[in-house]
Amino acid sequence: MTSHDVVAIARRALGTRKVGHAGTLDPMATGVLVLGFNNGTRLLQYITDGDKSYTATIVLGAATVTDDVEGQVLTRSDVSGVTDSQIESELAAMRGTIMQRPSSVSAVKVDGERAYERVRAGETVELAARQVVISQLDILAIRRIADAIEIDIDVTCSSGTYIRAIARDCGAALGVGGHLNSLRRTRVAGFALDRAISLSGLKAGDFSTLPLVDVSKTIFKVRELALDETNELSYGRPLSANPYDGIYAAISGNELIALLSNKDGFAKPTAVFAAAK
Repeated sequence: MTSHDVVAIARRALGTRKVGHAGTLDPMATGVLVLGFNNGTRLLQYITDGDKSYTATIVLGAATVTDDVEGQVLTRSDVSGVTDSQIESELAAMRGTIMQRPSSVSAVKVDGERAYERVRAGETVELAARQVVISQLDILAIRRIADAIEIDIDVTCSSGTYIRAIARDCGAALGVGGHLNSLRRTRVAGFALDRAISLSGLKAGDFSTLPLVDVSKTIFKVRELALDETNELSYGRPLSANPYDGIYAAISGNELIALLSNKDGFAKPTAVFAAAK
């Protein structure tokens, strides 16, 4: 199932065509997929830009064309000489700010076409490396099974980081090849598994949606508005500057009025959610 398939289910469940998601989840993966609908779609870009957490299993001993278990195996290697300390060292080197080359079957566009579409058409695609931040990369377990090594990891990273690339690069550095065997996204920005509903619950309508004001408080600093400020923002007019830079959720009572950011000495609305009355 793709993220687009989930959106299609949500459209039926919510009774609207205006549904989007905050960051594609690979078809092989499970876990958190944040959906926004109607006015909520305007907040999705900010959630997508937030950091994310995953649990995953790396398999050493085979490299695949997709860098995961679903792809054709390119090479197989003997892993008997690989030690736990070598694995720990290679993964430790990936922590922090690094340059990472996205998987060739990622959704990154090449000349207007998704990389994975070019690979499926038979092209060889190698994308340019880009800067990502891996703030946490913990090893949960290392298992030696038959002719492979399995490594369970817990990762927190910036948007744009590919967990498949971590598996690929770890295997390449150790000279034995590596790919991802399982992937579960446990958090997107401030939204974790403990707040998620099941797919069956979505289909059955067994869920409640989150108010825009609560979502905005999760992802932005908050500015409580006076009545006159609320009126000004309803017309798209600027206010006095926010205390700090960055985006603020401008809230009146229990309503999201606008998103504000400082520019030219004022707090100017980048999006207005409450129309003038």
